[in-house]
Amino acid sequence: MKSTGIVRKVDELGRIVLPIELRRTLGIDIKDAIEIYVDNSTIVLKKYEPTCVFCGESENVTNYKDKIVCKACIEEMKNI
Repeated sequence: MKSTGIVRKVDELGRIVLPIELRRTLGIDIKDAIEIYVDNSTIVLKKYEPTCVFCGESENVTNYKDKIVCKACIEEMKNI
């Protein structure tokens, strides 16, 4: 893992501010969803990208009944 040298304090509501430089570098815009992972004692933040519930693909996905499904899996289901 690469250190950025940036240190931020947690406020009284448990929030931290992600510096604009990091948001620009990672393509994180206002109101983007962020996934939070815990790996041992490390907190990992990742920009959320919806993926297909069947194969995990993140390209060519669509929302169907509150589930994300890719076009390839839709085509495969048509042939069942």
